[in-house]
Amino acid sequence: MAKKIKKVKAKAKRVVKAKAKKAAKAKVVRKPKKDEVALLKQQVARVKRESYAKGKEAEATKKLLGEKETELNRLKEEVEYKNRQLASKEVDIGSYKRITEEKIFQLEAKVKELEAKVGGPSFTS
Repeated sequence: MAKKIKKVKAKAKRVVKAKAKKAAKAKVVRKPKKDEVALLKQQVARVKRESYAKGKEAEATKKLLGEKETELNRLKEEVEYKNRQLASKEVDIGSYKRITEEKIFQLEAKVKELEAKVGGPSFTS
């Protein structure tokens, strides 16, 4: 019986060693094949190109946005300047209108005065 126990123990040790070897082999990473490496390199290159193109596109968009903002600010300033000019002209027109109305009032008063001197209403229109 002692022999059988030794045989079973020896067999158990072999089985454990065999399983340990299989487990060790499973942990080893296989080397990728050359065509897989080439394919991965192509994919990396493609992604880099796309990234570069998107970066350039973003820079161009940013530059265009800056130009548009500059143009917008210029136009805002121009509108403000023209609004100030318009306000100034409105003041001038108001002043001119007041002066003109005063002159008309004075002339009408003079006409009435002259009509009173002449002694009757005038027939001029």
